[in-house]
Amino acid sequence: MNIIRNILLLLLTALVPAAVSAQAAVKPGIEVLRDSGFEALQGKRVGLITNPTGIDNSLRSTIDILHQAPGVTLAALFSPEHGVRGDVHAGDNVDTSVDAATGVPVYSIYGKTLRPTPEMLKDIDVLVYDIQDIGCRSYTFISTMGNAMQACAELGKEFMVLDRPNPVSGNKVEGNLVEDDCVSFVSRFPIPYLYGLTPGELAMYLNEEGILGDKVSLTVVPMQGWKRDMTFAETGMPWVLPSPHIPTPETAVYYPMSGILGELGYMSIGVGYTEPFKLFCAEWIDAPALAERLNSLALPGLRFRPIYIKPFYSTGQGQNLQGVELYVTDVEAAPLSLTQFYVMQELADMYPDRKAMEKADPKRFGMFDKVCGSKEIRRRFAKNHKVSDIVDYWYKDNETFRKTSSKYHLY
Repeated sequence: MNIIRNILLLLLTALVPAAVSAQAAVKPGIEVLRDSGFEALQGKRVGLITNPTGIDNSLRSTIDILHQAPGVTLAALFSPEHGVRGDVHAGDNVDTSVDAATGVPVYSIYGKTLRPTPEMLKDIDVLVYDIQDIGCRSYTFISTMGNAMQACAELGKEFMVLDRPNPVSGNKVEGNLVEDDCVSFVSRFPIPYLYGLTPGELAMYLNEEGILGDKVSLTVVPMQGWKRDMTFAETGMPWVLPSPHIPTPETAVYYPMSGILGELGYMSIGVGYTEPFKLFCAEWIDAPALAERLNSLALPGLRFRPIYIKPFYSTGQGQNLQGVELYVTDVEAAPLSLTQFYVMQELADMYPDRKAMEKADPKRFGMFDKVCGSKEIRRRFAKNHKVSDIVDYWYKDNETFRKTSSKYHLY
């Protein structure tokens, strides 16, 4: 009986991944590459930049897939923030090590070194990138991708992107281009805050528009079945959190709605509670009154409800806070990134002695500006705490970017 039971278990284990994969409407780049017999990597020594989000639709890691791919030599792994296996805490430096499962060396490109060095790249022919991003400029993985593309261009190495969806949508473009005095790892390239491209499309844009300097020999392996207006749920793909505070694909939509305000540290945005990036809470807020004011603005695609929380950690830890919870009813219509400025506007009117730009620690303004990509947003908003003072500047580059970037749409 035990033998029969074990055989049945093995059969079920073999069948489940196939069933999971069959349910997905979208194939990520790694599956398309595998379906081709890894043709583009045959006979090559491969380096791989990835993290736990680099998986197929059966939850199998791209690391393991390439390690076992016939005709392919996985020679090195390159670790962004959080580590290739997701075993490094947010913000912690990633150390050079060896991957226990494959024995492949792991080089850190998050910490003292933010890009692959010539020594790291000397034994590879092509550097492959496979990470699920969240479509927002301040998320550091696209900075890692761009830096790696530059390093490969300088050394004559090939670069490949295994494409994945933009969970905010492939149409959403918001925010001014990054200005020279605000370039940083959270605003590495002159693109909008929400840029409406997949990782592969963004790589093509950066490469072909000369933003990275010398062009790299770039290959993008596109997805199959993805459409620009798809929600992540509609893809049928499994979601692996790309960082600790992005537990669901819906959180990727809320991240740009509150993350800029979060840099000021003067209220909780839900980080440290069960709804990261979905809340605006403080001890001094009247929750029903704030919800009523925000709903009266009739912002398209948005609703607000009162909420009362006690954060487990981070801003407001252990304190009884109240405020509002965000609900997005229409991603395409909602002014996602301006939402936090509408919240600051209404709070400044309700509590004149608690205006965001007057109560926040000025030491935090530097990071606020870097995430905004411009000092001008803070300067303009600080005058009256009115969205109307920044909206034109925030959207000034969007149509030009849309027109230029649309040349690189793969879907």
